[in-house]
Amino acid sequence: MSTKVITGANFNEEVLQAKGTVLLDFWAAWCGPCQALGPIVEEVAAAHPEVKVGKVNVDEEQSLAQQFGIMSIPTLMVFKDGKKVNEALGLMPREQVESLLV
Repeated sequence: MSTKVITGANFNEEVLQAKGTVLLDFWAAWCGPCQALGPIVEEVAAAHPEVKVGKVNVDEEQSLAQQFGIMSIPTLMVFKDGKKVNEALGLMPREQVESLLV
């Protein structure tokens, strides 16, 4: 499964109302560590088709970034059945990203 762009308009449907696990990547185009983490998130999406993976551009979706108190990027958040269950900041290896999913 590829990643999906998450916006304020589709957040409720794609994340809060989703059954199962959703991994969100809060990022920005100007952020070097975000650019490095992007391909890792894509690998995780490909390796775990049961997980919905979304990307939130904090420059375009400032209200979502504010809602979740995003102060540093990249930030990864994991939701299960609409509830936030995990969060991690910064660039990390694939194994660490996958460990957030359990």
